[in-house]
Amino acid sequence: MDRLKGKVAIVTGSTSGIGVGIAKVFAAEGAKVVICGRREAKGQAVVDSIVAAGGEASYHFMDITAVESIEALIRDTVEKYGKLDILVNNAANVALKDGRVDELTLEMWDGIFSSDIRGTFYAIKCALPYLKQNGGGSIINIGSMASCGGDLGSTAYACAKAGVDMLTKSTALQYGKENIRCNCVRPGLIVTPENEAHVPQVLKDIFLNNIMVNRYGCPEDIANMCVYLASDESEYFTGQVVTVDGGLNAHVSTVGQFKEMKSRTW
Repeated sequence: MDRLKGKVAIVTGSTSGIGVGIAKVFAAEGAKVVICGRREAKGQAVVDSIVAAGGEASYHFMDITAVESIEALIRDTVEKYGKLDILVNNAANVALKDGRVDELTLEMWDGIFSSDIRGTFYAIKCALPYLKQNGGGSIINIGSMASCGGDLGSTAYACAKAGVDMLTKSTALQYGKENIRCNCVRPGLIVTPENEAHVPQVLKDIFLNNIMVNRYGCPEDIANMCVYLASDESEYFTGQVVTVDGGLNAHVSTVGQFKEMKSRTW
């Protein structure tokens, strides 16, 4: 349980959902974890949970849409712990139903891009000098399966997350020779304590019918992949976009319907 021992990690958007799962697993693996987000009470509760389990963590306020907030987060983390090894860009505005092209306003588009790609870009930009100073490190961007293909809605969200995919590759290429790795994890349907009551059963059934395994995803599934990407085990792994979705996007889109017909082909 010491795969991240001695490392300092920032996990943005870690006051709920997937971010909490990543932060807790990182701490269990020995990292000093900075919990950040806009909800101080929830963030402190995550810190308390980690400390009670024997880990080390602290809370820092962060608004992913405010550049001063991002700058302060990175700067204060290095001042507190002396370095930065890992940056997980998880904070985002999950506007899964933002709309069709003709329904979106520029304000809606800009709002989603501000958090989902602009904030990720700026966090990387702010972290790079410290990672270089540290002799390298790992950047992990949390993308989305929404960027895997076109959809009936969530246009701006999908486009922003597709931008995260390419930002990952560009960062990996430009800074790999300085021992800075950058990868992206695309979660599938992840059921969390916060969203479980809001995911209708019909949606769960559609997903489960198309997932290759026998369950939905949970935050720990994403966290376990992130541990590998954050650890020295993945030093030859960079510039990759990894989809952790139970195999949902590994087959043609008609599989679910053919399964219902008990047919293998048309």
